[in-house]
Amino acid sequence: MEVQREMSEIIRTQVKDPRLKGAMVTVTGAEVSPDLKYCKVYISVLGGGPDSRKEVIEGLKSAVGFIRRELAARVNLRNTPEITFVADTSIEYGVNMTHLINEVTKDLKDDEPEESAGQPEDPLADDGE
Repeated sequence: MEVQREMSEIIRTQVKDPRLKGAMVTVTGAEVSPDLKYCKVYISVLGGGPDSRKEVIEGLKSAVGFIRRELAARVNLRNTPEITFVADTSIEYGVNMTHLINEVTKDLKDDEPEESAGQPEDPLADDGE
């Protein structure tokens, strides 16, 4: 968890690659191998444009040496792991699913007949008397 937090901070404040500008980059996870030699960092990208995810990953790959050096300075690990960046589309997928669900429920609400004010009351209903 500490690696994920520090990785997020480094990417947000220290990496100055122009490919990261204009997009919201989030570190959604970081898995460090038990021997501390490898770290897989999951990156979510929102905004920017259709090719922004690829551009952001390429920008992070080009800055991996700098990111490793910063991580080594901030986190006390026996070894500084080799970092691999992986695009995480789970947030984008969730937003898309929410949009689809909202569309379906909107269509269902539009199809429901409106209750008219002139309907007679149910004579079998309990009035609470």
